[in-house]
Amino acid sequence: MNGAESLVRTLVDGGVNVCFTNPGTSEMHFVAALDKVDGMRCVLALFEGVVTGAADGYWRMKGTPAATLLHLGPGLGNGLANLHNAKKANSGAVNIVGEHATHHIQYDAPLTADIEGIAWPVSHWVKTSTDAKAVAKDGAEAIHVASTAPGQIASLILPGDTAWNEGSGPEAVPVIAPRAKASDEAVRHAARLLEKGEGTMLLLTGEGVKERGLALAGAIAQKTGARILAQGSNACLQRGAGRVPVDRVPFPVPQAVEMLADVQRMILVEARPPVAFFGYPDRPSVLTQDGCELHRLTELSEDSIDALERLADAVGAKIEDAPVQQPFTPEVPAGALDPAKIAAVLGNVIPENAIVVDESVTTGRNFYPFTAGAPPHDWLQNMGGSIGYGMPVAVGAGVACPDRKVLALVGDGSGMYTVQALWTMARENLDITVVIWANRTYQILKGEFNNVGAGNPGMKAKDMLDIDRPDLGWVDMAKGMGVPSARIDTCEGLMAEMRRGLATPGPYLIEAVL
Repeated sequence: MNGAESLVRTLVDGGVNVCFTNPGTSEMHFVAALDKVDGMRCVLALFEGVVTGAADGYWRMKGTPAATLLHLGPGLGNGLANLHNAKKANSGAVNIVGEHATHHIQYDAPLTADIEGIAWPVSHWVKTSTDAKAVAKDGAEAIHVASTAPGQIASLILPGDTAWNEGSGPEAVPVIAPRAKASDEAVRHAARLLEKGEGTMLLLTGEGVKERGLALAGAIAQKTGARILAQGSNACLQRGAGRVPVDRVPFPVPQAVEMLADVQRMILVEARPPVAFFGYPDRPSVLTQDGCELHRLTELSEDSIDALERLADAVGAKIEDAPVQQPFTPEVPAGALDPAKIAAVLGNVIPENAIVVDESVTTGRNFYPFTAGAPPHDWLQNMGGSIGYGMPVAVGAGVACPDRKVLALVGDGSGMYTVQALWTMARENLDITVVIWANRTYQILKGEFNNVGAGNPGMKAKDMLDIDRPDLGWVDMAKGMGVPSARIDTCEGLMAEMRRGLATPGPYLIEAVL
């Protein structure tokens, strides 16, 4: 058994049974090993940003890591933006990155690169295997790292000769420790802050915005008079009718400052203290008021459900008293599309147990309140801010949860970064409905141009902010990659096509022209 087969068997035995791939010459022995070993699903993507984004989406929905297979430094480099997003989302992944055979590196061939240097900024752990006998053990360590709470990026670099030389056979993955418990003092101090009533807020993310965490936080708030709020972006927020509703920190700084103006005490449940997405000349970076007391109940790696249960007991809160969202559907809109009308359409069509991958950017800022009363669903957001995350994460979610409908809401500018994801959706027949908001501009940048005090954009600036001349043909692009599609420009058309897409198994794309 060579090193590559030893590694693949280690991955499969260790519970890593999906590999998102875009291989090259140096990875051919790993590819051959995938042929020999049962239990690994291989999903090809035509761009490495789709590979890494899919691994992110897979972790968010499955809670176990997938592998990626990337071709040397440039292949890894092509996947960096979505590895950045995955790292910010605390998604675990095992990156297998090919490298030249050890004897060949000295010759500085065209693809020679500092792969470790490229990997470190988007990884928690990086290692280059030194020989074929070490590969399986290194792979087991990578699985252990990736699976450790809250989820980490492990990048294993595999020189060609460590793949083709004789290996050790598979290695067992070290025992993965459970999440640590929050300290008793952290819980007691949170309870003391809650005793002060109004002016106290629980800021949530991670397990805190899953159904159980929200129920506990909602019960605590109901008992004590505190408020609950989610981070601006969350890896997976569980919401909809029958669940405790939670708002999020707004993106625009003035709105965020206003929402947090009366918060005197903030209890952080995995969340980071709220700060502005960008720095602006005349706006604060820190969104809380001076003097606001920040108290951390749980770190990202700690057991937030246990901590919230103990905190609920400490303040006498009962989970059955938590207020839950009642079902409602907005009035069905008509006529030309705008963001508010689109939100109302979504509030009428999101199916129960759907996975909504949101990369709507400016178009989607009104979506949240209009969809609150939809049937229970999961809402996934971009945690790292690098655009082009939406369709790849939808691919990973679709692979992880083949029994659930995935709805990807994507701006046209964002979608062009990783449009190749459509091909993978078609090849794998993933049950994903993609809606492209075709406003034919980088609309968010027009607002940010003003926010940073750059004045009014002239012709050169406008040319860098608009993506017309020519208009993007999403229907043609989708059909060219095997995805059925339609173009609409009215609320009636959007409603009809979304119902069609959500009712039809497999991928479907709707170009919604604003």
